[in-house]
Amino acid sequence: MKRLCSGARSLLFYIGYIPVVFVFSVLAFTVGWFLPFRPRQTLITSANGLIILWLRITCGVRLRVIGRENIPRTPFVALSKHQSSWETYYLQRLFRPASTLLKKELLYIPFFGWGLAMTRPIAIDRSNPRVALKQVLALGKQRLAEGNNLVIYPEGTRIKPGQVGNYGRSGAAIAIAAQVPIVPVAHNAGNCWPAHRFIKYPGTITVVIGAPIVTANQDSKALTEVVQAWIETALDGYLHLDEGR
Repeated sequence: MKRLCSGARSLLFYIGYIPVVFVFSVLAFTVGWFLPFRPRQTLITSANGLIILWLRITCGVRLRVIGRENIPRTPFVALSKHQSSWETYYLQRLFRPASTLLKKELLYIPFFGWGLAMTRPIAIDRSNPRVALKQVLALGKQRLAEGNNLVIYPEGTRIKPGQVGNYGRSGAAIAIAAQVPIVPVAHNAGNCWPAHRFIKYPGTITVVIGAPIVTANQDSKALTEVVQAWIETALDGYLHLDEGR
């Protein structure tokens, strides 16, 4: 019965989710075409905010954010845990103006991809890692110089809760080259919005935003290891505290 209820609530979520994505995608490459970038991204990511709100209403997924005061006022590179689609919506809205590192195939999806292209992402071809790395470094520095923040998922793909992926060094390399700080982000979104699953589960998604990490005179490998260690342990204290209440 509980699973049936979760399935019904998830279905209701998608009944609202799909029209929101479609409408705002169309707005992005029509109305958005005539807007300066920042108002355009605010318009586009209004859909993100609606999706997060609708998820709470239909599926009971609440949100707790810790460390919001750590978000710099100047451009930075956010390196985040990647467990689901949830964080791609939430962080793009939270860190706007933001450019997200993503696979170029997403831009080919009718309507959704066309709208996504209007957010100035860094779209890469993962079949050619060497070329992709050069592209990431060049475009990443360009986007930061334009005043955008970068949102990068160093594991490269969605990882199940409790598991650790291979952290790539490109995010740290961009931050070092551009001389901007790294903001690490930990969360447990995969518990409520599992990757590649239809059903969404009620609960609280906790997002922890770390203090900016200085990148001057740092090595990308060592810096990535520092970020990984922080991300993989940041939630533990908060979740254990909740269990003890």
